[in-house]
Amino acid sequence: MKYENARDILPPELLRQVQKYAGGKTIYVPSISHASWGETSGYRRYLALRNREIRSRFGQGEAVDTLAEQYCLSPDSIRKIIYNKKEDVILDYDCSLSCAHAFARAGKLEDWVHAYLLSDGDNEPFSHGLKLFDRYFLGPAEMPLSLFHRCCGPEENMRWRVHPVWFEEKVQKLMAAAKEDREMPPLIVHYLFSETDGTPKFELNEGNDRFEAYKRLGIEKTPVIVWITETEEYSDFMEKYGAYFPDSQ
Repeated sequence: MKYENARDILPPELLRQVQKYAGGKTIYVPSISHASWGETSGYRRYLALRNREIRSRFGQGEAVDTLAEQYCLSPDSIRKIIYNKKEDVILDYDCSLSCAHAFARAGKLEDWVHAYLLSDGDNEPFSHGLKLFDRYFLGPAEMPLSLFHRCCGPEENMRWRVHPVWFEEKVQKLMAAAKEDREMPPLIVHYLFSETDGTPKFELNEGNDRFEAYKRLGIEKTPVIVWITETEEYSDFMEKYGAYFPDSQ
């Protein structure tokens, strides 16, 4: 097996998470069968059938660790599936705020995030990175745009730079769509403690072009989904911003 430097193949935000949990260690990352995720419209159905299959195989005597390896999930995730007494609700994905709300009400917000990233969001690496660890997912809920800053765009100070013509065309299309009251998907934001000084901060992971369109239109608040990894970060977020997420209290 050929070993590669994670710095050469992982995006910076994913590399920081890997370093946090396995810095300096040699780890094996199992491959993911893309076909097994099914078509976008059937993503929720696939998960429901998968979970039923896991519970059935566990009932027939298969070990948690064996199931975790076969399904590329953590043992904790397998246990959550096994001991979940509620029947899986089958929801069809749609790229809209109302659909995100429907998934959230069913306790499946994380599933909507992955369905979005694997289709309309066109960000498969981000989806795979989120699956590496258990995360907190909150929302969708409206938060002030003033809390966030773009990290993607044509400017020199952007963390991820894109072509100015492409970015401007995308922003103009989104501004027109927003004016027509078309239902936009929520922004996806990461709340974490800075590695440099330990201060809390937001990272606008997905929706930088929509964020720019909203700002130009003078929109002050927008629905967001916030994801958090560490329990300490979650507690800090709920203390400071929990009022925006009353259903998560």
